[in-house]
Amino acid sequence: MTRWLAEYAWLPDHAEPTPDVLIETDGGRITGVTPLTAGSHPPAGVEVLGDAVRLPGLTLPGLANAHSHAFHRALRGRTHTGRGDFWSWRDQMYAVAARLDPDSYLALARAVYAEMALAGITCVGEFHYLHHGPDGTPYDDPNTMGAALVEAAAHAGVRLTLLDTAYLTSTVDGEPLVGPQRRFGDGDALRWAERVDAMPSENAHARLGAAIHSVRAVPAEQLATVAGWADRRGVPLHVHLSEQPAENDACRAVHGRTPAGLLADHGVLGPHTTAVHTTHPTGGDLTLLGDHRTGVCLCPTTERDLADGIGPARRMADVGIPLSLGSDSHAVVDLFEEARAVELDERLRTRRRGHFTAVDLLTAATVTGHAALGWGDAGRLSVGDRADLVTVRLDSARTAGVPPVGVFFAATAADVAHVVVDGRVVVRDGRHVDVDVPTELRDAIAAVTT
Repeated sequence: MTRWLAEYAWLPDHAEPTPDVLIETDGGRITGVTPLTAGSHPPAGVEVLGDAVRLPGLTLPGLANAHSHAFHRALRGRTHTGRGDFWSWRDQMYAVAARLDPDSYLALARAVYAEMALAGITCVGEFHYLHHGPDGTPYDDPNTMGAALVEAAAHAGVRLTLLDTAYLTSTVDGEPLVGPQRRFGDGDALRWAERVDAMPSENAHARLGAAIHSVRAVPAEQLATVAGWADRRGVPLHVHLSEQPAENDACRAVHGRTPAGLLADHGVLGPHTTAVHTTHPTGGDLTLLGDHRTGVCLCPTTERDLADGIGPARRMADVGIPLSLGSDSHAVVDLFEEARAVELDERLRTRRRGHFTAVDLLTAATVTGHAALGWGDAGRLSVGDRADLVTVRLDSARTAGVPPVGVFFAATAADVAHVVVDGRVVVRDGRHVDVDVPTELRDAIAAVTT
C-alpha cells in the first residue's frame, strides 16, 4: 500500500478542492480517500504523517486525452506560418506520414506519449489510421504499426485506447485513396474488420477501439459494418464529424444529408460513440447527437490552429451531449489549455462570460474523457477507481496566489509536478522517470522531417 497526503485534492461531487486529503492506493486502485481538515477524524489506525508521501499543490484525477494523432507532433512549428487552411496543412501532414515506418513510429510515439505524461495525461485515445507500408502494401504483420503505438504507451507509462480507424476512400463520393493515403486503407470495411480482429484486444495498459475516419473516408453503405463491429465487441467508436464546412457541403450534395444525419441513418450514433470536433453542426445535428447520447470531443487548440472555427460547446452541453477533450494534432499538449479554451472560445463567440464552471471543465478533462475511451473506472479520486493522481504546483509564476479552484484558468502543463498512473509514479518533480522527453522528441522528429 502507498499513502499520499495531498495539500489539496479535487474530490468527486465537490465544487472546489478539499484541503489535506489522505489518499491510499494498493494494486493500482484507490483504497482510501480521507479528508483531514479541521474537525474531521481519520479512521482508526491511520497515522496521518507516518510514511505518507506529501503532494504539495492541487491533486487531480488523471487527465484523459480523448483524441490524438501521435505523428502530427512532428509538424509543430513547421506549419504555423504563412497562409492556408486545413487542406494545405493536410498536404504537409501527408509528407510526414509517408516517411514513417514501425521503428520511427515507435520512437516518435514513445516521446509524444511521454510528453503527454509530463502534462498530466494518464490515458490517450490514439485515432490510428497509419496502417500499412507507404505504397499501401501491408507489413508481414498487418497490425505492426498499431503494435508500435501500444508498445510506445507502455514505455511512456500511460494507458492507451487504440482507436483503429477505417479509412477507405478520399472523398464523400468514393474516390480511391491516392499517394500517401494508400497506406491508410484496407480496401473495404470487411477487410478492415478482419485485420483488426487479428489485433490483440487488451492488455494491462491498452485496449482496442474503433473509428470511422469521416464520411469522406468510409462509404455510406459500409458505415454499419464498422459500427456493428464496435457494437459486437463492446468497444468505443469515434468519428471525425463536421470539422470543415466543405465536408458538410459534399455530404449534402452526395447524400442529401448532413454528416450527422448520415451517421444516424446507418446506426453509427449512440452512447458508445464520440464525434470529434463537430465544429459546424446544424441545430438538427445537435438534436440527433443529444437524442442518441453521443459524445463530442473538442480539440480547441487544433481547431484554432487549423482555422477550423469554434464549435457550439454550450449548445452541445445544453442538449445533453457529454464533452471530452483532445490535443489532436499536438500543436499544443496541454489539457488545461484545452479545457479553458472551451470556456474562452464561447466568450469570443458570444461576447459573454461564464458558460462553464470549473467542475464542468474538470469533468471534461477527466471523467468524460476516460469514459469515451472505455475506461469507466478512471477519472475520479474515489475508492475503487484507478490510482491516477496528477499534482499541479500552486507556487509557480503562473499559479502563485491563485486559489486552487482556479487552476484550470491559470495553470499550464508546465505546472504538473507529479503523475501517478495505476499506482506507479511516472513523473516526479516535473521530470519523466523513464524518458528524456526533449531529447527523444528532438531525435524522433528529426528522423522523419530531415
